[in-house]
Amino acid sequence: MAMIVKKGNLPATPHTEFYAIPDVLALEEIHGSYGFSGPWSRKLHVRYYPTEQVKTPAKADFHFVPETPPEADIVQPFHIFTAELPTGGDALRARKPIVYGPRTTMAICKPDKGFPENAFFRNGEMHELYFVQAGEGIVHSEYGRLPFRKDVYINIPKGTTYRIELVSKSAWFLITESIFPIIFAPHYFNKGGQATLMSPVVETEIETPELPEPIDTRGQFPVFVKHGGGKVTRITMGHHPFDVCGWEGALYPFVFDVKSHHGIAREIHTAPPVHQTFQAGNVPNSGFSLCSFVPQMEGWHPKEIPAPYAHYNVDSDECMFFCNATYGARKGVIQPGSFTFHPGATPHSPQGHAARNSMAARGKLSTRLAVMLDTYFESLKITTVGYQYRDKEYTLSWDAARWEDAPKPNGWESPAE
Repeated sequence: MAMIVKKGNLPATPHTEFYAIPDVLALEEIHGSYGFSGPWSRKLHVRYYPTEQVKTPAKADFHFVPETPPEADIVQPFHIFTAELPTGGDALRARKPIVYGPRTTMAICKPDKGFPENAFFRNGEMHELYFVQAGEGIVHSEYGRLPFRKDVYINIPKGTTYRIELVSKSAWFLITESIFPIIFAPHYFNKGGQATLMSPVVETEIETPELPEPIDTRGQFPVFVKHGGGKVTRITMGHHPFDVCGWEGALYPFVFDVKSHHGIAREIHTAPPVHQTFQAGNVPNSGFSLCSFVPQMEGWHPKEIPAPYAHYNVDSDECMFFCNATYGARKGVIQPGSFTFHPGATPHSPQGHAARNSMAARGKLSTRLAVMLDTYFESLKITTVGYQYRDKEYTLSWDAARWEDAPKPNGWESPAE
């Protein structure tokens, strides 16, 4: 995405002298990706480099290293009731990985408070994409103040130093992490870097941070840095991290409302790539696609079956977070906050009579809302936390005997009747 943003005060020419404070030389920083070849931003600190530390780094008193149960080595689909995970703790420590792989991690975070006072976080190994299932607040970073609310994505590039302030009493986040930058799908953009007129996303609908006055303060400011597969190190800066007087570039945190993904419908069922919002890596050779299943018109062919077909993407593991329980293929099985994990080694399909029942929805507006992630050539594992909150009967939920006597839904009528 070539959405270049500029905030605050900077010299007109990069790498030239500038004074935000009289007689104090401002110091430049480049926050880059792909070894100076990918998106980058230029930040100007009013007085100090961001490298200053005033205490020896130390191991933090918490970590995010995933733990796996023995059952993770048995290939099977999983359904995790994330609504049952307890709410509590601060937004810094409450993150709980539920599935992970060598390049991708998905976690649930349900804090009832923001970050501890004067504590900051930096993911030094992965880019982050929050989906806000519930709650509202503000992400504060060196890039500025970025408010968030329910049903938005918060895209936070690797290496960003930030803290979360909650405005609501609690929050519920789905956090996706990737070693690759998480971007809008490149095929949505033309050669000039502008979203095409056929794209379901428009880059100008993102919400960018508002940069306040720089905080030029000395002290001891702990920054908790995630690295090495979920380990966390505490570093201590001698000045406030939000001392930036200006920045410009293409690498920065932003908010994107899921409702700003404008669904594409057609006469018959369309495969999930039409719902893609973001991707990471070199799709389809690495990384993942992330899709937004927003409310939209179901197919209107006179014999359309809106429910998806059984599918078996052998190169992908599929994870799906259901914001509500109206997704037709899983009705009667899921609840709001359900998270399904279908390894690529086995096919999956709608449960029970979902295909038959879905015919009543032809040409009607759905009310579904879900977030789906498909990896490419990366196998994921369920964590101990994910396994603890699993639906113990999910693997057998396709057993035909369980659905033989299931009643037809109200209003359902076969076209043949």
